[in-house]
Amino acid sequence: MNTIHHFVNGKKFSGDSKRVGKVFNPATGEQSAEVKLASTQDVNNAVDNAKKAFETWSNKPPLQRARVMFKFKELIEKNSDELTKIIVSEHGKVYEDAKGSLTRGLEVVEYACGIPQMLKGEFTENVGSNVDSWSIRQPLGVCAGITPFNFPAMVPMWMFPMAIACGNTFVLKPSEKDPSCSIKLAELLKEAGLPDGVLNIVNGDKEAVDALIKNKDVVAMSFVGSTPIAKYIYENCAKNEKRVQALGGAKNHCVVMPDCDLEQAVNGLMGAAYGSAGERCMAQSVAVAVGSIGDQLVSLLSKKVEALKVGPGMDKQSEMGPLVTKEHLAKVKDYVDIGVKEGAKLVVDGRNFKIQGYEKGYYIGGCLFDHVSKNMRIYKEEIFGPVLSVVRAKNFDEALSLVNDHEFGNGVSIFTRDGDSGRTFSSKAKIGMVGINIPIPVPMAFHSFGGWKRSLFGDQHMHGPEGVRFYTKLKTITSRWPSGSRTDPEFVMPTMK
Repeated sequence: MNTIHHFVNGKKFSGDSKRVGKVFNPATGEQSAEVKLASTQDVNNAVDNAKKAFETWSNKPPLQRARVMFKFKELIEKNSDELTKIIVSEHGKVYEDAKGSLTRGLEVVEYACGIPQMLKGEFTENVGSNVDSWSIRQPLGVCAGITPFNFPAMVPMWMFPMAIACGNTFVLKPSEKDPSCSIKLAELLKEAGLPDGVLNIVNGDKEAVDALIKNKDVVAMSFVGSTPIAKYIYENCAKNEKRVQALGGAKNHCVVMPDCDLEQAVNGLMGAAYGSAGERCMAQSVAVAVGSIGDQLVSLLSKKVEALKVGPGMDKQSEMGPLVTKEHLAKVKDYVDIGVKEGAKLVVDGRNFKIQGYEKGYYIGGCLFDHVSKNMRIYKEEIFGPVLSVVRAKNFDEALSLVNDHEFGNGVSIFTRDGDSGRTFSSKAKIGMVGINIPIPVPMAFHSFGGWKRSLFGDQHMHGPEGVRFYTKLKTITSRWPSGSRTDPEFVMPTMK
């Protein structure tokens, strides 16, 4: 059985812990590896190495750090097929989707290549007589990241390239369900010239998470996952005096207006609801049918959901792969059961989906509910599977209220041909990321990613300009050089003259 180790101080690290987790191939249901689960001491060892590496890495000129990122970018492109296959083998998403997620992570690396420009400070000459003032951004120290199973390449690369380019060192705890991609990325970054100890990977569960939270040498924490865990991370990091950005759950709505291009809306919903088997924090899991368009929308959707090609991720014909684990498959099926009991109309039922030769794989077909109401659990809670709920709204105002009244505020979309509806919606929606005729409004790397309400705990979004601000601290210097004359002491609040 293949054993996946930690990556600490530039090499594989077994650690003291004897505990291991199991890694499965979701397409077959067979165990493919076991992964070391770090103890508190193992985590502290990684942090100690990162702390030592910070002393020299933080003093490297930004241009030198950028050159490492340029080389890292080249190596990701060179090894993209291998990285993509690793994602497919442990997560289950189809090859092209996995490749696309790798590309979105690569875009953050490309953005990080421009770090010398982004770290330029501000200077004001003569803020007072013969007094100059300037502001600079400096690295924080040892930063940490805890990332989810659904994007084993993209989400880690939202974090560590930005942190490292800014001059910090980093300890990453990826999901123990699919850890191999993070290890491979760390090996490539070492090959790109990153000094040992700057990026460290520790695999683990709650013990590793709590160790990172409690370690006083970790000064900043980034997290992506469910809302209950995001809240836990946020509260406990604050207690331990760390800055924190913790991205939580979502229930992304897609408002379908009567005047929209319906074919465009349906195609957009199909990709957004069933792509990656719905295991995306930006998945569209609620379609809000406004006015008279509901019946037509459901009719078109049902035909496409029934025709959805579900299969192994490496099969070029597959449009949707399996779910990540046996336990998650059971959870998603339970939600479908709940929806039926709550009285929603199950238009397409994918619970009994099977593939010959892959009977042990974690497959479910696409599921489509109609006449879902806002008091139902399948509407209120994040399912994280290929389940789309259609809610009927009388008009634009009711649809907007549904969006704004929900506890989550990650992403939302509207499909319409009316500019006034689109503009009003984008202005009034209490959501972090808004799409107009765009089903998955994930910002490019040079903007920033994050939600509102219970989808984000902390002040700053990830990557882009917000990422630079999160991974640096601001320092302002005010300077005057003596001219030879002496002044008497002043006992009032100083002002510039």
